[in-house]
Amino acid sequence: MAVPKKRKSKSKTRIRKNVWIERANKNALKAFSLAKSIFTNSSKSFYYAINNKSLNLSESIPTSKLNDI
Repeated sequence: MAVPKKRKSKSKTRIRKNVWIERANKNALKAFSLAKSIFTNSSKSFYYAINNKSLNLSESIPTSKLNDI
């Protein structure tokens, strides 16, 4: 025989929802911070490949060389 589940209180529901939202906000802030540091060429820990060459963006690269790659 099917028995309905116990209801969770509104406060517990709100707490769980706020924990989820805070975690999402924290991850979004990290992603935005990384994007900003890559964009301003001040990243110390992010590497990516351009034409099979691994470049460190913390080294300043003149824009004329970026256009050639």
